[in-house]
Amino acid sequence: MGHEHNHEQDTNTQLIFAVGVNVLLTIAQIVGGILSGSLSLIADALHNLSDAGAILVALIARNIGNRSATSSMTYGFKRAEIVGVLINSTMLILVGIYLIFEAIDKYFNPTPIDGWIVFWVAGIALFIDIVTALLTYSAGAKDNMNIKAAFIHNVSDALASVAVIIAAILIINYELYIFDVLATVGISAYVIFHGIQLLKKSTLIIMQAVPDNVDLSELKLTVNTIEGVADIEHVHVWQLDDKKIFLEGHLVLDEGNAEQIKQRVRNVLENQFSINHTTLETSYDIKRVMLDDPI
Repeated sequence: MGHEHNHEQDTNTQLIFAVGVNVLLTIAQIVGGILSGSLSLIADALHNLSDAGAILVALIARNIGNRSATSSMTYGFKRAEIVGVLINSTMLILVGIYLIFEAIDKYFNPTPIDGWIVFWVAGIALFIDIVTALLTYSAGAKDNMNIKAAFIHNVSDALASVAVIIAAILIINYELYIFDVLATVGISAYVIFHGIQLLKKSTLIIMQAVPDNVDLSELKLTVNTIEGVADIEHVHVWQLDDKKIFLEGHLVLDEGNAEQIKQRVRNVLENQFSINHTTLETSYDIKRVMLDDPI
């Protein structure tokens, strides 16, 4: 327990550091964008700011999610992390849409751009993006959907910085200012795409939809093949967060010990469908019992 607590403290420190670095980078990019006249650099700055917001929301949500259950919050606070993903994804979409409108305006009202300022600021941004991506990944991106969302923010921003660097090189060598607009649109489209994916997933969890990795028809067929089970009815499957999947349902039994049959069903659900929280009611198939044991 002490080791886990220390590890969480370390990852929290990493995430706080990542937030601070991204805020400073945002300020530098906005200043560089204004001085150079580059919209793509400002776009990258706003994306970096959304990175900082994503990491901060992930950090707050994870700490809230670790609180113990109470009499009024019997499931605990784990779904706070899903709310965090919902906020992050909405931020991504709004930022992306805003930047596309700004890019359209820039296309019809072009202004000269200092490519060297764009190049050096974007180069620094790329280095910081890689560092913060590594920090968020090591803080639990593989095991936590909310931290993963923040990690995706950083990776996408690193790619955006590469696009800005390429645009800067084309501006320096050929004065092709249109590539600043194209880089902005490309970054924005990428941001919106990931935002929609995360928004969809978090919304489905909040709406208690059946998880993507669970085929309800297959689940019912599998349970019906278990010895002692005649049918499973009134099945509901949902996620509490990105890890815990719950199921409740009613088992109609042929015969045998109800508790033993329920345990067999639970084992199958956990091993084949990763469902580790089940609530099962049971009743016997009266017609079949009467046929087997005629009076």
